[in-house]
Amino acid sequence: MRGPDRRVVVARLLEERGALLLVTGLGSPTYDAAAAGDHDANFYLWGAMGGAAMIGLGLAIAQPSRPVLVLTGDGEQLMGLGALATIGARGPRNLSIVVLDNGLYGETGMQPSHTSLGVGLAAIASAASFGWSEEVSDLAAIGALRARIHRLEGPGFAAVHIARDEVPRVMPTRDGVALKNRFRAALGLATN
Repeated sequence: MRGPDRRVVVARLLEERGALLLVTGLGSPTYDAAAAGDHDANFYLWGAMGGAAMIGLGLAIAQPSRPVLVLTGDGEQLMGLGALATIGARGPRNLSIVVLDNGLYGETGMQPSHTSLGVGLAAIASAASFGWSEEVSDLAAIGALRARIHRLEGPGFAAVHIARDEVPRVMPTRDGVALKNRFRAALGLATN
């Protein structure tokens, strides 16, 4: 089954973002967020595969009044399954995780991931006591998903089934210090 285009999904999720803080997982989610428009409140990960959800948890705890979105891929989230249990146990209402699930390990050669073999990430999040968990495969549902993220009903989780197409990379800066400093400045924190 062909899902919606990943770039369109991400652009719609990031429309009217307001106070939203964004953490992107390794690879394509970072390129997708940059393609939707670079933003000072985007924190791009260039490594630490499997760590996006936990960085999002720390950010959600530190900024409880702001919506925090972790945008990652199925391969990256599969490497961090234990994070879902910790997030469910902690229960931050302002944290949502959206997994762009194409059933492939896109950054290592498009090999089938475990989600293409029947592993249901949304079901795992639900079992880990997330406030809400859903699977999305229709572009028309993205507006409702965006609204849910901003209502702070979390922790929330959505596995968005996307097309398997490879799209051109849109590269934001890879300078980790610059990314950290601009993100801290967006939060009104000192940058030194």
